[in-house]
Amino acid sequence: MSLVEGLIQHYEGFSVEIPRWEIADQGVTALWGPSGSGKTSVFRLLIGLEPCAGLKWKFKDVDLAALPVPERRLGVLFQSLELFPHMTAEENILFAARARRLEDSVARERLGELVNELRMSSYLKRSAHLLSGGEAQRVALARAVIAQPRFLFLDEPFSSLDAELKAEARASVKRVISRFSIPTLLITHDQADLDALAQHVVKIANGRLQ
Repeated sequence: MSLVEGLIQHYEGFSVEIPRWEIADQGVTALWGPSGSGKTSVFRLLIGLEPCAGLKWKFKDVDLAALPVPERRLGVLFQSLELFPHMTAEENILFAARARRLEDSVARERLGELVNELRMSSYLKRSAHLLSGGEAQRVALARAVIAQPRFLFLDEPFSSLDAELKAEARASVKRVISRFSIPTLLITHDQADLDALAQHVVKIANGRLQ
């Protein structure tokens, strides 16, 4: 288990108050709740997009919250995907590897594994702005995991896809998480995400875990 303590932040008219939270260090834990429940705030605080003065996050004897954000080695799949439109799919993925200073030979080997696992070979050289929604989602997932993150965050990752693509995308995510044994926090409001992916479910309401 990894232990989060002091996840407390006050906003105008709303507070996140999670004094202690044990998150499984394997499989998928889902943080589940409706819009406005505090999911996004928790996500932003944990990955370091917002400061949280009292936060401690003990993960395998390392306090991740005490590290500079680039050194936390967290993989993130954003809801908006955040691909660079002028780069190809391959360039987007390798950009993340280089940003994390992954050795080039290791990055290429890892890329090959991800291309096979996610079946991306047919569009690897295509510019990101020409990718379909499902293709872009796979590229963003590959980019999030290529540098062997300690922990993977999935922020409402399927919300922009239609029903058929959602099922396909969930299957892809499940394969990659299992293949590379990455502990994962899934932020979602969708019961179907829980059914497809989650081993552990934590409900949040009004900024507090239920």
